[in-house]
Amino acid sequence: MRCSTNTNAAIIVTIWTTADLSDANPETQVAAPVLRDFGGARRFSGRIATVRVHGDNTLVRACLSTAGEGRVLVVGGGGSLACALVGDRLGELAVASGWRGIVIHGCIRDSAALAELSLGVRALATNPRRSGKGGGGEHDVELHFADVTWRPGAWLYADADGILLSEYPLTVDE
Repeated sequence: MRCSTNTNAAIIVTIWTTADLSDANPETQVAAPVLRDFGGARRFSGRIATVRVHGDNTLVRACLSTAGEGRVLVVGGGGSLACALVGDRLGELAVASGWRGIVIHGCIRDSAALAELSLGVRALATNPRRSGKGGGGEHDVELHFADVTWRPGAWLYADADGILLSEYPLTVDE
């Protein structure tokens, strides 16, 4: 963990790592390392919101259109590699709406553009095929993938080493 002080504003900023958080909070869930990093923000955290969809990103768009308030949207796409559930337009919408990240149990597209956004993006893979637009799915449901349970309202911490989940905000003892 590194701490830095901005002497102009006298603000202390703590930079956490998932390794430090995991050491200090061994009860956290650690996601299996199956999700690749595609976003411009390599480190991100926030409370989780969830949607479950199958080959259709209408509900994903609807959620990202709401005020993100620093949250992370977790998309249960069933692990499907058939189409992308998020692309550059939804990534831009997420940033404009105040979301910190998106985690997809499925695919994304427009990976080069997503890498330029100030947004954490994790997914299984890329696929240029767009999703359907039928409007199906559920929101605010528990999801199970990557060997963890993604609960709405839980806390997510992600960096280059992995993803941690906790029922409460995590800290590192100094």
